[in-house]
Amino acid sequence: MLEFDLWLLYQMMFRSRLFEEAVKKQWENGLISGEMHLGTGEEAIIAGVLCELKDGDAVALDHRGTSAMLLRGVDPVSLLLELFGHPEGLCGGLGGHMHLFSKDHLMASSGIVGSSGPAAAGFALSAQYQNTDNIAVAFFGDGAMNQGMMMESINLASAWGLPVLFVCKDNDLAISTTSSHVTGGNLVDRAKGFGVPGQRVDGYDVKKVWQVSSEVIRRMRSGGGPYFLQAQCVHKDGHFLGDPLLRFHDHPVKEFSKATGPLIKSFTYPKGKNVVNRAKGLSEVFSLILNAKKQRKTKKEPLQLCSFELSSEEYNLEEIKNIIASDIQEAVQKALEINRKGVK
Repeated sequence: MLEFDLWLLYQMMFRSRLFEEAVKKQWENGLISGEMHLGTGEEAIIAGVLCELKDGDAVALDHRGTSAMLLRGVDPVSLLLELFGHPEGLCGGLGGHMHLFSKDHLMASSGIVGSSGPAAAGFALSAQYQNTDNIAVAFFGDGAMNQGMMMESINLASAWGLPVLFVCKDNDLAISTTSSHVTGGNLVDRAKGFGVPGQRVDGYDVKKVWQVSSEVIRRMRSGGGPYFLQAQCVHKDGHFLGDPLLRFHDHPVKEFSKATGPLIKSFTYPKGKNVVNRAKGLSEVFSLILNAKKQRKTKKEPLQLCSFELSSEEYNLEEIKNIIASDIQEAVQKALEINRKGVK
């Protein structure tokens, strides 16, 4: 994107949100099996970075790759069919939502935590060998920053001057572990320890994400080397759909009745830790449950923050939203029709 366009950024985020809401509905209807990790709440980070990419740039994704795939131009019908496990899906129905790959878009995702680091370093090394100004982006969560392969990738990108933008989507949770309880130091300082400059950015504000990423990417294209970006966010649907931490809020009586027995049993077990440590453990459990609710109820909503700044004089916001909603619905209906027909 040559110049700032808040309307385009909002459309990207709204398209992502509606598509993932459609995916959630199909998962709830039983058409998508297994776990489903959505990126609702990450839209400002994904859109703010991707809008600055051009043909030939590569993107390495974590297990929340559907949004980025969609916004880079991957056919939504192909994506949905892949999630359904249909042979006509993006990866023949064999990859599911965590193992997506598009050669045409130079995009790959993986369910292995931290693997986007080595993948992006490989993409960037290829661009370096071909002597282009293309770059690679690695998207990952804060939990991945404690994986050896991620730190090794940052180190290698620094040593070889690889054009990799490392984007850490930080929600301070590694599944159900509070990241700050198991992560030493400051993540930006950790990257700087490898010789990679970086900064924190408000991951709820697409304008701020764009401002930082546009400047950084422009510098990277001129041989500026790697960069690290830490962006705060939340996962509105938890770590995955049906997240047990969120189920305590959705169905408190049912979930607490199931958990009360095991919790009392563990607290009164005659062997093991002393009472003080057991009480501390229970406190941490309830703290996680409360923290999950705070994430869902956060006042910072990427789409709302963006819409507040839009001028209603330039475009009709509701009209744009209706057009996008119609496009997503059409893609869903087409995918459902193909899926109903089965394999030819």
